Amino acid sequence: MTARGWDELDVLLVTGDAYIDHPSFGAAVIGRVLEADGFRVGIIAQPDWRNPESLKVLGRPRLFCGVTAGNLDSMVSNYTAARHKRREDDYTEGGVTGKRPNHAAVVYSQLCKRAFPGLTVVLGGVEASLRRVAHYDYWSDGFKPSILLDAKADLLVFGMGEHAAREIAARLQAGQDCVGIRGTARLLGAKATAAMDFSKHLELPSWEALQQDKNLLIPITKIVEREQSPFNGRQLFQRHGDRCVVIESPAFPLKGPEMDALYDLPFARVPHPMYRQTIPAFTMIKDSITVVRGCPAGCTFCGIGVHQGKFLTSRSEQSVMREIKQMTEQPDFRGTISDLGGPTANLYGCDNDVEEACKVCRRPSCLHPTICTKFHINSAPAIDLMRAARKAEGVKHVHIQSGIRMDVAFREPEYLKELIHHHVSGHLKVAPEHLHPDVLKRMRKPAGLFEEFQEMFREESAAAGKQQYLVPYFISSFPGCGDKEMTVVEKFLNKSKWNLQQVQDFIPLPLMPATAMYVTGLDYDTGKPIPVARGAGDRYRQRQALLNPGQRKSAQGARRSFAKPGQNPMATVATAEEEAAPNW
Repeated sequence: MTARGWDELDVLLVTGDAYIDHPSFGAAVIGRVLEADGFRVGIIAQPDWRNPESLKVLGRPRLFCGVTAGNLDSMVSNYTAARHKRREDDYTEGGVTGKRPNHAAVVYSQLCKRAFPGLTVVLGGVEASLRRVAHYDYWSDGFKPSILLDAKADLLVFGMGEHAAREIAARLQAGQDCVGIRGTARLLGAKATAAMDFSKHLELPSWEALQQDKNLLIPITKIVEREQSPFNGRQLFQRHGDRCVVIESPAFPLKGPEMDALYDLPFARVPHPMYRQTIPAFTMIKDSITVVRGCPAGCTFCGIGVHQGKFLTSRSEQSVMREIKQMTEQPDFRGTISDLGGPTANLYGCDNDVEEACKVCRRPSCLHPTICTKFHINSAPAIDLMRAARKAEGVKHVHIQSGIRMDVAFREPEYLKELIHHHVSGHLKVAPEHLHPDVLKRMRKPAGLFEEFQEMFREESAAAGKQQYLVPYFISSFPGCGDKEMTVVEKFLNKSKWNLQQVQDFIPLPLMPATAMYVTGLDYDTGKPIPVARGAGDRYRQRQALLNPGQRKSAQGARRSFAKPGQNPMATVATAEEEAAPNW
């Protein structure tokens, strides 16, 4: 601040992650976006949440405090699927745990209120986004109200927050209120609720009703999901006693030129110099490049599509090449780009918002149960980008580490050939998730493709003269998956003698359709009862089915005997969000 001649900040951002000034980290993105608009921004990373003084080191900001728990929900960061404390926090220096509190967005927001009385506090990030309405919290095994009630924040930004953050700052600068900003939610007091005209809003089942009837979690989730499109999503409200949470329509995604401009901002692309030890999440992404945002798959267990939205935005080839040039100029770059990806690598260059039908569609997935006829699949931009990247000066190898969507890939054999011949590091990630058709249907994943894809991958690898391997990952304990369904996966692994590198033990994230099925024990689409693995024994038995053949007991179903605890360390179990998030 002294070097820049600043006597005060306009905006203070508080984050639960270590501060890495890189576009893969939310606080850094919002900070650079606001800075580009002329605002003076400071960031405090992982403050001492027990002491409000830890937020005062940069002084009181003039406009607002922005709060994020970090790139993950803090409970996912802190706990395993078995509700055990994690041994490492990938988003903290040295991987040490304990630097962020549970429910960090709530704790930091309350801390801001104590440190700066009367200052506007704005929540953002994945934790706030997925907890904006009354929801189920897996770690307490109970329901919680909208995070706004506990956090005492003035405003919540859901989804990717660039547009909303800019408008909030501009309005507060002009002395205006922040009512009606797309992609935001706010909590009304009793008097404001009584006076509010809700004639143009859709009402969600109330917090009190949800506490009385857990099955209401399904209609709550369905309404939020149905109104997720920025083109036709309506305003929502949910009563919490005599108060009310009002949720505006979603913000529009960044367009291609806006994405290019975002990645052209002057990110240092390294951790803050105060850190002396490595930050695992940065080690994973420092040589990777995000080329696409958004996920149209609508998988029922994944928060990425809900947070980033289902509409795709791809960067231009020129923007990506500029970033590659910056990367090659770094003194520690060794010539290998670890990833050109995003939520799904092979959706770069595809479009799902260019036809008028897309503007009125409320379908949660463009790819399930079949690929929509309005979804434009075009692999040419991705092929051109991969070829340009590997020809760039200073680049020796370009790998694709983000997962690919198999049903889309089969429609573009030229892309697959280019990928397998030139861009596999020896291992290629794919996500069959399961092999039983009923479970896959509840996941919104395609059935019957994996073995065909496996054979095609072997043939193309042989044609390229390379020994390469698929890295599939499967989910255990998914709602609707009992011992019978899990045995289908186990038999396949036994037959294939597959040694899985990582598995995903299902974690019910807030606001996910899969979570609604987990809580209610009902199929999301039909309402019929389904088996749910809730107890530790049931979940343990399903994880055991995914162990390596030398560790796995071959007995089937409920008779399958448990492996000894030492043979199945929880440290080898990764969640879907952990597996995917650091790669973009």
